[in-house]
Amino acid sequence: MVGTGRLQYKNVAILVISQTLFMVASITVLTLSGVVGQQLASAPELATMPISMMMLGTVISTFPASLYMRRVGRRRGFITGASVGGVAGGLLSFVAILLEMFWLFCLGNLLLGLYQGFAMYYRFAAADVASPAFRSRAISFVMAGGVAAAFLGPWNATAATDLVAGVPLGGPYLVIATLALLSIGLLTQLRAQPSSVLSPDMISRSGGTIWLQASFMLAVFSSAVGYSIMMVVMTATPLAMLAQGFSMSEVSFIMQWHVLGMFAPSFFTGSLIAFFGVARILLVGALLVTSAVLTPNLGDGLTHYWSALLLLGVGWNFLFIGGSALLSTVHSEDERGKVQGINDLVIFSLVAASSLTSGALLYQFGWKVLNLIMLPPVLLVVFATIWYMMRERS
Repeated sequence: MVGTGRLQYKNVAILVISQTLFMVASITVLTLSGVVGQQLASAPELATMPISMMMLGTVISTFPASLYMRRVGRRRGFITGASVGGVAGGLLSFVAILLEMFWLFCLGNLLLGLYQGFAMYYRFAAADVASPAFRSRAISFVMAGGVAAAFLGPWNATAATDLVAGVPLGGPYLVIATLALLSIGLLTQLRAQPSSVLSPDMISRSGGTIWLQASFMLAVFSSAVGYSIMMVVMTATPLAMLAQGFSMSEVSFIMQWHVLGMFAPSFFTGSLIAFFGVARILLVGALLVTSAVLTPNLGDGLTHYWSALLLLGVGWNFLFIGGSALLSTVHSEDERGKVQGINDLVIFSLVAASSLTSGALLYQFGWKVLNLIMLPPVLLVVFATIWYMMRERS
């Protein structure tokens, strides 16, 4: 259902707040679950396993989540994700810390990945409930929810660690469960028409016809490459900085600016897409990421890290929001579930693989070479976007 007037703004506002609450959970896991894993795991190399389990949970749930919402509608699907993933995942993670059970903590993080698998469709839901003129900006506003989460996530991971006496580091996961409950209350007010009531006369094309569209291929390719490169570099940055003698406060400073770069541009990315066109924004995003992976080879100072991670964040924002906006133009409402599901399945499969390989690449090749390894795929995005622009003109 495409909203008009006040209804579409109310729907988008609900999705923006829900996105913020989810991002607090996601950033908390990325900040804290490795530390908890190190304390609970039997071997130090298993410390980041909980984070990888969250990514795995996203991969295995993202396509089924899309098909499920195709049948029952966005509202019921998002409530299911926040309940089974956010509330249950947060509580199970807390219990695992209480009982000092590593495998149970991994299972809790897997459920939090399921929460992410559903929540990643908030941006598409914003496109569904917005008018065509408001669509790209609606996606941007939802993604902008990460700005507040950039401060709230790290704060939760530190300030709430002693929330429950006798369960150190358990408090933040109770906060995740509580925020997911709050999100459920908000999502009950979402007014999005279930896909199952769409007209049965609508023609749904074959998968091959959809996948071979130039717009679909560019949308998926740009989002997947941008997200994967961001994950590799972001995950390796703290390790690289600590190895070079930087303090944890300096690492936190760089990472906070990176997260702000990821989400702060969302306030105007949609307007830029509406004014300049999605292809130009994708090209700028790819060029920003290119600059980001070249910057570390100019020096090892704090300024070089700051510049590289800020450019990487903004470039990711343009590629991910641009790709999402482009994807919303390649399918009918009847095709929405499978198209969006395949898109996010491809993206998060690559992201999960990236999160697992980042440390190995850093250890094997070093910080500067790791960044240079990211250069060929992002240049492919540059060339693919230029080809798409030339094709559209002709």
